[in-house]
Amino acid sequence: MKNIYLQILDNQLDISRMVLATVTGTIGSAPQKSGSSALFGKKGLIFGTIGGGVVEGRVAKLACEAILSKKSGHLKFNLENDISAKEEAICGGQISILIDANLNNHLLVFEQLKRSFKEQVPGVLMTMVTRFSEDTVLINRYWMSNTYKPEIPEEFLVKIEPVVHSILAEGNPSDYREMELSIPDEEPSSLFFLEAVFPPAKLIIAGAGHIGKSLAHLADMLDFDVTVIDDRPEYANPVNIPEATHIIVNDIGETLKDLKKSNDTYVVIVTRGHKDDASALKPCLGSDLAYIGMIGSKHKVSVMKSDFIENGWATVKQWDSIHTPIGIDIKPRTVEEIAISIAAQLVLVRNTKK
Repeated sequence: MKNIYLQILDNQLDISRMVLATVTGTIGSAPQKSGSSALFGKKGLIFGTIGGGVVEGRVAKLACEAILSKKSGHLKFNLENDISAKEEAICGGQISILIDANLNNHLLVFEQLKRSFKEQVPGVLMTMVTRFSEDTVLINRYWMSNTYKPEIPEEFLVKIEPVVHSILAEGNPSDYREMELSIPDEEPSSLFFLEAVFPPAKLIIAGAGHIGKSLAHLADMLDFDVTVIDDRPEYANPVNIPEATHIIVNDIGETLKDLKKSNDTYVVIVTRGHKDDASALKPCLGSDLAYIGMIGSKHKVSVMKSDFIENGWATVKQWDSIHTPIGIDIKPRTVEEIAISIAAQLVLVRNTKK
């Protein structure tokens, strides 16, 4: 999913007419995990999800009311209903949802997040929730990274900073933590929700043919920063592949030699032939890439493996790290199904990468 905080800034609606709902905690079975968010307007859901179904419908109604009242809330929903209760959720657990009706108050923080995104700097969005009464909730947000500290009380910062550094060091983009903190002799205490915010992983697609084009479309929806490389301008252009953030018209092998290859970069090799696949693969081996995938039949892969090892272009260990034949085996038959199998493998690797 595209980062929802950037959607708040980029959405053409007046920010005062939007409400952000975020899952802050779950007990038992729930339709979404902590940190999942949805943006609502007067006409309902704009972007994101907190799980869909009955809960999202109820939150959408509350969000519409909050747009008018400007009252934020931190609510709990019971999902332990009997299956005969057709209008209620039956997941069997509980879910807590924060409704933020005053997004204008956090514009500066969202802008800081956006700048960090552009600079490829990960950070943690801290949401401070203080409940003064049953229906009075104050929400403050802060941005923190390894190079930037927010202006919050030192009593809070000294406890939060080590946790933030731990989140950034672990590098898990789904990391979402809760802390309850208070200042001595002051009431009430506050809940801090710490959400990891990492710039999108970079996907390099070597080959702008039918599979590369379909994969770029899917990868954009899955929040990859997409670069497509091909030496054919009739294929590698923004009209043919509008979802690509970067398009490079040049020799694929030479380009991959020069491109930065880091541990948040994924490379998919889907060129038009064996020779181009080989030239694209050589500069990727031995690098710190998160993923290398190459399309090909089992026979083609076997032949290439022998060539690479016999010529000293790859060790057995390096070859075994390549995802080839590429993709999750869903028995794909069409170009689109092949692209889906590759995209699914990319997500699997991204979500399990340490």
